[in-house]
Amino acid sequence: MTEAVKPLWLKNPLAILADGASGGVVIADGRITELVPAGGTPQAQCTVFDASRHVVLPGLINTHHHFYQTLTRAHPAAINRELFDWLTALYPIWARLGPDGLRLATRLALVELMMSGVTCSSDHHYVFPAGLEDALDIQAEEATALGMRMVLNRGSMNLSKKDGGLPPDSVVQDHDTILADCERVIAKYHDPSEGAMLQVALAPCSPFSVTRELMRDTATLASKCGCALHTHLAETHDEDAFCREKFGCRPVDYLEDCGWLGDRTWLAHGIHFDDGEIARLGAAGVGVSHCPTSNQVLASGLCRTRDLEAAGVKVGLGVDGSASNDSSNLMEGARHALMLNRIRYDATVTHFDVFRWATSGSAACLGRDDIGEIAVGKQADFALFTLDELRFSGAHDPLAALVLCGAHRADRVMIRGRWTVEDGMPVDIDIDRLRHEHGAVAKLFAEA
Repeated sequence: MTEAVKPLWLKNPLAILADGASGGVVIADGRITELVPAGGTPQAQCTVFDASRHVVLPGLINTHHHFYQTLTRAHPAAINRELFDWLTALYPIWARLGPDGLRLATRLALVELMMSGVTCSSDHHYVFPAGLEDALDIQAEEATALGMRMVLNRGSMNLSKKDGGLPPDSVVQDHDTILADCERVIAKYHDPSEGAMLQVALAPCSPFSVTRELMRDTATLASKCGCALHTHLAETHDEDAFCREKFGCRPVDYLEDCGWLGDRTWLAHGIHFDDGEIARLGAAGVGVSHCPTSNQVLASGLCRTRDLEAAGVKVGLGVDGSASNDSSNLMEGARHALMLNRIRYDATVTHFDVFRWATSGSAACLGRDDIGEIAVGKQADFALFTLDELRFSGAHDPLAALVLCGAHRADRVMIRGRWTVEDGMPVDIDIDRLRHEHGAVAKLFAEA
C-alpha cells in the first residue's frame, strides 16, 4: 500500500497575516486544516517546513490584467498619453497579435505575477484579430500548465471606429460571434465548485467599444450560466463625456440600464463616481478593481477606495495591463496603493488595508470565498517573503516592511498545497528561455 502523505506544517513563521497562527499553519489535501498558536504544535504528525525566515501572506489575487500587453511595454507610440490617445495609438499595433504571441505573453505575465506572490489572476482579453479565435483556450492551457488559478475573462468589442467607437475593425467581432464563443468558453472552462482552478467571466471591454445590445445580452447570458460580469468603467473623464454624448447618461446609469448592477459584477478602475453612484454600487453589491499603478501612468485619477468600502462596495487590487503598468507585479501595486490612498485620504490608510484589497477583497470581487484568507477550510494558497535584502535591513515590523520597504518578489509561493515558486524562482520554468522567446516575439510589435 502507498503510505499516506503527511500534512505539511509551515512552522513558526517570522510573521503571518492571520490571527492565532503565530506557530504556523497545517496543510493537507490542498486545504488549510489547522492554525497553530504561538508555542503550539499540530494535532497530527506532519512534515515540517521551517518558515522562521518567512513572512506569510494569503496568496495574492489579481482582479484585472491584460496579459497580451506584455508585448508592448513602454511603447514609443503610446508613452506619455492619457487613455483615449493611448488606446488609439496601440489598437492598430495590437491587431498584429497572433496565437504564438498571446501564448508567450500569457506565460510571461503569469510567471511574473506568481513570482510577486499571486496565486489567482483574472485576465481581461478583448482583442480578437483574425486567427486568434481560440485566445481563451490558449490562456487556459498556460494557466493549467503553471498551476495558477485563473479567471478567464471572455472580453469583447463590437463597436469600431466606423460605428463611433475607438477600436479599428481589425480587432472587433460581431455580436453573434461573441455570444456564441462566450457560451463555448463557459461550457468548456467554467468551474463553479470550491477550489476551482479555472473560472469564466464575461467581459465586454468598455462603454466606448461595445454596443448597448451586446452589454444587455451579455448580462442575460451571464445570469443564465452563473458567471460573473466584468468591464472597465468610470476610468476617465473622457469616458464620462462619451457616455453622455452616445447614451445620454453617465456610466453608472448606463450600467444599470444594461442590467449590470448586481453582486456578480466587478468593475475595473471605478475612479470617477459621485457620492450617489457610490451608494448605488454598494447597495447592489458591485465590486471595484483598484488599479493604482495604471491610474498613475495614464493620469486617470484617484479611486475613492475608502468611500467605496464604506458604502458596501467590494474593493480588490489589479495590476492592469502591462502596457499601462509596464509590470505584472501585485506586491509593487500594493505599495502604490498605500501611497496613492494616503494622498487621497490620510496616513490612517495602512498596510493592512492594501493587504485586504489584495487578498480577501479581491476574492470577494471574483465571487470566491474559498481563497484570499488564512483560515481553516480555505484553499492552501500562500505567498512567503523573506526580509534578507538590504532594503529590509533595520525593519522592525515584518508585515509593514513588505509594503513600506518595497517587497516585490516572493521567496516561495504555494497554490492548492503545491509549491509553484521555490527560492524565488518558478518551478520547472526556464526564465532565460522565456525572456528570449517573449522578447523575440515582442520585436514584431516594435514599429508603430
